[in-house]
Amino acid sequence: MQLKNVVLVDGARSAFARGGRGKLVATRLDEAGAQVLRALLDRNPKVADDMIEDIGLGNVAGAPELAGIGGDTVARLAGLPAEVSAFDTNRQCGSSMETLHRIAQSIMVGATECGVAMGIERMGRGLGGGPRPETNRITEFNQRRLAQNPAQRNMAKDHFENFSVPFQDEILDYSPVLSMLQTAQNVAEVYGISREEMDAFSADSHRKTVAAYEKGIYRDEVIPLEVEEPVFDDQGNWVPDSRGKTIVFDRDECIRPGTNVEALGQLPAAKGIVSPTGGELLITAGNACPTNDGITAAILMSEERAMQLGLEPLARIIGYGVSGVKAQVMGLGPIPSTRKALRHAGITADQIDRVEFNEAFAAQVIPSCKELGIPLDRVNVNGGSIAIGHPLGATGTRLVLTVAHELRRSGGKYALATQCIGVGMGISTIIEAV
Repeated sequence: MQLKNVVLVDGARSAFARGGRGKLVATRLDEAGAQVLRALLDRNPKVADDMIEDIGLGNVAGAPELAGIGGDTVARLAGLPAEVSAFDTNRQCGSSMETLHRIAQSIMVGATECGVAMGIERMGRGLGGGPRPETNRITEFNQRRLAQNPAQRNMAKDHFENFSVPFQDEILDYSPVLSMLQTAQNVAEVYGISREEMDAFSADSHRKTVAAYEKGIYRDEVIPLEVEEPVFDDQGNWVPDSRGKTIVFDRDECIRPGTNVEALGQLPAAKGIVSPTGGELLITAGNACPTNDGITAAILMSEERAMQLGLEPLARIIGYGVSGVKAQVMGLGPIPSTRKALRHAGITADQIDRVEFNEAFAAQVIPSCKELGIPLDRVNVNGGSIAIGHPLGATGTRLVLTVAHELRRSGGKYALATQCIGVGMGISTIIEAV
C-alpha cells in the first residue's frame, strides 16, 4: 500500500484560562469548542464543511456537556452536517495529540481525506487529585512485593538501560500511586537538577511568552471567544446562579510579566511531595505548569487533496511515537517517544530545528532535552506551558500548531512537538516544512 502524505492545513485555539477561576469557567465547553471549530473553518473557506470526514476530540477530566461523544456535539453545534463522524479519546495529557495521530493515520492509509483533531479541557471543576490517604499502605505493599520478587527490581533497572544516569532504588521502588508533582521531584533528583536551574527556566518561559505576545506571535493561533464573564464570591469561587455579561476572551491568563528568578525562589515547595533520597524539596508552583481550561483544533488533510484545493499548509506530518516509562519518572516519557518518532520520520535529533516541549515541569524538560541531544535554545522559543498553560487534553494539538507556525517563521525544515503523559508515557510528533 502506498501511504499518503498528511499535512496540517491550519489550526487554532482559545486563549487558555485559569482552571476553575478563569474566564471560561461559566461557558459550556461544547459551545466554546464549536466557536473555535467554526472560526477555524470560516477562515479556511476552501475547506468546505462536507469535506470534513471525521473529528477526534481529546479530553481527560470529562464534563456533563461532553457526555456521550463530545466531538459529535461540538460538530453539530458548529453546523457540520450529520455525515461528519466523531470520536473521543483519553490518553491523559497526550489526548489531543493522540487524536491528531489517529486522524493522520486514517489519512495516510487512504481511509479518509480530511479530518479535524481537537482537544477540550476544563481543569477547575470536577478534576480528580488531592491527597491520597492510601499512599503509605501502597508503598509498604510495593516494598513487600519487591522483597518477595527480586526480578521486579532488576526489571525496573533494565527499563532505564538507555538513559545516561543511574536510577536510585529509593526512586524506582517508590509507590506508583503518585501525584505529578512527586514525579517531577523524582526526575529532578535522578538528574541532579537544582531548584535554581528550574526557576531560571521557568522565569525564561514567562519572559519569552510576554515577548511573543508583544510581537503578535500568537495572533493567528488564538481565536477570540465570546464568553460569559464568570461571577465569583469573596473566596474566589464561581457562583453558577449569577449571570455575567458577554465579554471577549483572547489572551492566555497565566502569563506573569516581570516574573524573575528571585521571586520564584521565594515560593515554598509544593505540598505533599517528599524526597525519596532525603534531599531538598524542589518543585513549586513557579516551576510547574498551572491548571487551565482551553480548546484547540487542527485541520489535517492528504497533501494531494490540499494541493488540488490550492491550499498552503503549515507543515507535513512525517513521524510520531508513543512510549511508556515507569510512573515514578513519568516526565521522562518524551525521551523514548521522541526516539521512536525520529526513527519513524527517518531523521536524527540534530536535524530538529525547533521544538515545542510541553512544560509540565521544568524538572522534566531540562534532562529530557539533554538525553535527546537537543539544545535548549531550540526549545519553546516563544515561551511554553509554564506561562501559556496546560489544559491537559487540549495541549497536544496546541504544541503541534505552535511549532508549525514557528517552523515557518524561522525557515527551518524539521520540528518536534512532545509531551509527557500522566501514569508514565510520552508522545511525540515530527513535522516537516512544506
